[in-house]
Parts: sequence; structure tokens; C-alpha cells
Amino acid sequence: MDKLNWINEVPFAITVCDKEGIILEMNEKSALTFAKDGGMKLLNTSMLECHPEQARMKILEMLASESVNVYTIEKNGIKKLIYQCPWYDNGHYGGLVELSLEIPIDMPHFVRG
Repeated sequence: MDKLNWINEVPFAITVCDKEGIILEMNEKSALTFAKDGGMKLLNTSMLECHPEQARMKILEMLASESVNVYTIEKNGIKKLIYQCPWYDNGHYGGLVELSLEIPIDMPHFVRG
């Protein structure tokens, strides 16, 4: 069976780094999102280099503590949900993965149960 290529056809950015913050993988949406920073040329470079000091400190904290960071941003009229979390390979901590999804400005919220 051929390997599925779903990762490059989803409408959200996926960026993966190792425990030191070196970018290991990017899907096509991630490369497009970071095109003016180099796109796919960012592979095997430090994600710490392209962040301001406050964000760099947060990333270093997340890398050290294997913690989750979730927030929304708005830029140029586009609102995004950013979800950053640790990833593991056979139970061994590997680094961080970031999902960046465009969401509606006035997104509905439902409380269930």
C-alpha cells in the first residue's frame, strides 16, 4: 500500500522540532506560512532564531518541561489557533509539534453535557 500524503493536503500548518528546537519536519502549509522566512529552507535550522526574545523563552521552557501551549492570534484579519505540544517516539520525548489552524473571527463555542 502506498504511503498516504494527507499531511501535505490538510489546510493547517504542521511544524515539528527536536528537543533542541531544530526543525525536523514541515508540511506544505507550514512552508507557505513561513515562506518569507525561508519556507522549506528552515528545515534543520533552529526555530529559536526566528522568534523574538519572549517567544524564545517560552519555547525553551516548553522544550525543557515537555509542556503544552495553546493560544489564538490575529494577523492581517486572519485568526488562528496555535497548539504546541510535546511529541514522543515509543515513549521517548522527541521535541515539539505545532499546529496552526485558521479559525473564524467569531467562532461558535458550545458547552455540552
